Amino acid sequence: MDTPSSFQTDALIAEDIDAYLEAHQNKSLLRFITCGSVDDGKSTLIGRLLYDSKMIFEDQLAALESDSKRHGTQGQEIDFALLVDGLAAEREQGITIDVAYRFFATEKRKFIVADTPGHEQYTRNMVTGASTADLAVILIDARKGVLQQTRRHSYLVHLLGIRHVVLAVNKMDLIGYDQATFDAIVADYRAFASSIGIDDFTAIPISGFKGDNITTAPSDHTPWYAGPALIEHLETVEIDTHTAQGLAFRMPVQWVNRPNLDFRGFAGQIASGTVKPGDAVRIVPSGKTSTVRTITTFDGDLNEAVAGQSITLTLTDEVDCSRGDLIAAAGDPPQASDQFCATFVWMDEDALKPGRGYWLKLGTQVVTATVQPPKYEIDVNSLEHLAAKTLGLNSIGVAEFATDRPIAFEPYATSRELGGFILIDKFTNATVAAGMIEFNLRRADNVHWQPVAITRDDHAGMKNQTPRVLWFTGLSGSGKSTIANEVEKQLFLMNRHTFLLDGDNVRHGLNRDLGFTEADRIENIRRVGEVAKLMVDAGLIVLTAFISPFRAEREMVRQMLPEGEFIEIFVDTPLEVAEGRDVKGLYKKARAGELKNFTGIDSPYEEPASPEIRVNTVDMTPTEAARYIIQKILPLK
Repeated sequence: MDTPSSFQTDALIAEDIDAYLEAHQNKSLLRFITCGSVDDGKSTLIGRLLYDSKMIFEDQLAALESDSKRHGTQGQEIDFALLVDGLAAEREQGITIDVAYRFFATEKRKFIVADTPGHEQYTRNMVTGASTADLAVILIDARKGVLQQTRRHSYLVHLLGIRHVVLAVNKMDLIGYDQATFDAIVADYRAFASSIGIDDFTAIPISGFKGDNITTAPSDHTPWYAGPALIEHLETVEIDTHTAQGLAFRMPVQWVNRPNLDFRGFAGQIASGTVKPGDAVRIVPSGKTSTVRTITTFDGDLNEAVAGQSITLTLTDEVDCSRGDLIAAAGDPPQASDQFCATFVWMDEDALKPGRGYWLKLGTQVVTATVQPPKYEIDVNSLEHLAAKTLGLNSIGVAEFATDRPIAFEPYATSRELGGFILIDKFTNATVAAGMIEFNLRRADNVHWQPVAITRDDHAGMKNQTPRVLWFTGLSGSGKSTIANEVEKQLFLMNRHTFLLDGDNVRHGLNRDLGFTEADRIENIRRVGEVAKLMVDAGLIVLTAFISPFRAEREMVRQMLPEGEFIEIFVDTPLEVAEGRDVKGLYKKARAGELKNFTGIDSPYEEPASPEIRVNTVDMTPTEAARYIIQKILPLK
């Protein structure tokens, strides 16, 4: 028989709805997640909380009773998990796949709970749910004890900075509410938790199905338990709402508000600290300083604003500040750097590609970032550091990151808002990783740009030409090098200053340490791009002949240069034609299995989507193709 609930919702709902809404608006909000291994009862627990808090309408209850008979796993009893498991696949399998968010409230507090999946393959979904949580309820099936996913999720909870942890030992009804089993599970978990840095947690024996110790404690079945009921603990746990207010002032700029010529304000949500008119502030990363003139909101100007509030600041000076910048306390600004070390969770089915450019989004800042080969991968079960060249789906590792320009940040341990980031694939727009910044790399502070007297414009002017990178791309055997050579000869006869970087030639020196794996190909193009950029700065017209099979790396080089200086030339040759030429015999070796990772055979070639110039070597001779390219790019001055 279910444990009766003594939980009461606020009587004001029926008596005075306006008074209830006003009181409800001022309640504190606790965001928490439920996590653990597969079938530990996470969805059932949340369904029970919704049921006991009277957050289910009559038609929902009727539908739940009907669904329980068709899809339920509890016989003729109500299956509370069906309130949360909304996907058809979840109901059919009796598991959680996606993150399900639910809202409920009690007389004392409002709650948003995220039901996260227990399967290892959905670890990325769990990370999504945990990223904004204040508390984690880690469930353990009393019959099974601490499992691998229990350890994985506990590690992620600690990694993501969740400071409040509840260990809910569920399904106590299936072990006869045995205290010895409960104590053994708590002791086992405590030993693991202390090893990963979780020093304190609240252990509660519960039955999500029967309702034991959910709303009142102790239940009739657990007279030996002396702690709080789960809902009581959730209502009274202290949220770190004031911690952020005690830190230095930080506000990421979301929008420059310019409704008319007389008003220019910087809108955003305060991440930490407080601000008042007259406070000295610094724009990061530029370092420009000013003073707060007003704090503007929809309801009027404020004398003070605190962490969590959305405001618009006006400043006394005309400073360069836009979306992505950070307004901070002038005397205590955050770090700004283009290199840092971070722990990250890889969330994509395609493995990490070190050296490839990804979008990095941190707060309102979006930059291009490259990831170095991981320092190590973390084995969540043993906590060992494993050697790794890349990371696969749901893997956790530590690596160094480099961005194309400095960004403002704080260590994740100090600020989740300014220390947490995501990586986005530039072509699919998929979120591929979530990371937590640990520290700034010292070398980033010690290496500075040295001003030079002779500029890139001076170099170009002396040569009387417009510098460019002519980037030839295509399959092996397409004729890239032949055509590039012909173009350079014709430019030379026109008294143009050029240099040709050929794919085979640079592998004899600059890139002799690289092979032909996907990661090495990416690094090969990155290095060539940096060299080409230096040569363009010297005023040269640079021709490069590389297969460069991946669009992401060609786009990476394009982004290194000013707009209009990168000209992509696609030497369009069908695979069968290129293979038929096979001047170097490489296709033959690749077909025989003697040459691995060969583009077009067992490694992909991604054709340019919209190259500046396309030449077809089936219809053109190399000389004709070169003449066509010259016509397209002239005048170069």
